Amino acid sequence: MKLDRRHPRYASLLQREALVKGYESGVTALAGLIAHGRGEAFDYLLGEVTTPMAEEAAEAAAALLLLAEKPVISVNGNTAMLCPRELVDLAETVGAELEINLFYRSEERARKIAEILRKNGAKEVYGVAPENEIPGIASLRKLADRAMILSDVVLVPLEDGDRTEALVKAGKKVIAIDLNPLSRTSQAADITIVDNVVRAVPLLRTKAEKLKGKKKEDLTRILESFDNRRNLEEVTKHIVNRFIS
Repeated sequence: MKLDRRHPRYASLLQREALVKGYESGVTALAGLIAHGRGEAFDYLLGEVTTPMAEEAAEAAAALLLLAEKPVISVNGNTAMLCPRELVDLAETVGAELEINLFYRSEERARKIAEILRKNGAKEVYGVAPENEIPGIASLRKLADRAMILSDVVLVPLEDGDRTEALVKAGKKVIAIDLNPLSRTSQAADITIVDNVVRAVPLLRTKAEKLKGKKKEDLTRILESFDNRRNLEEVTKHIVNRFIS
């Protein structure tokens, strides 16, 4: 489909087309299109912009990733289609591993996502043939490669609540990217960036690049000053105020 750049919904339409293409090629699950529509609605409520709250959360998340010993970035079909290069760049910036994790899992889907990441510069991709499981997860999201088992910090863009809760219970620090501030993922994560993943991932990388030269004490100070509960409350107020005004 040829899209006109003058269309007021041009950016949104590009994302939709990317996911449709992903579904047709076997990368994105049909349910992933439904999930994107739900997220798109929340993005509309936010004003389709990165809020000051998301900026604050991204800075704290960048600090946490830089302090981590073995950070991991989870990748599913939607993120592989929407921002593969940005995920690879972020992983390189913070020294994180990339691991595929899917709810509607098949080996074929996992291989195709790995291929996309490698085409966008990833040197190593985990999760194609995971041999471990994370306790407390009923779906195939329980499958985990050694990178995830050994990780101390996990970035979970477009995640489901069960796995986020299980990762936290397993003692890992979890950074979520979720447009719904009321979701279980947002509520369970240690840091939640309430923003569209196509804006949040590049923002996170920019923050990490700026903080990379900071001392460990400075990064710790940034992290300790962040309150995820308060941040989510501010995001919710922002949404409500947009309706009132």
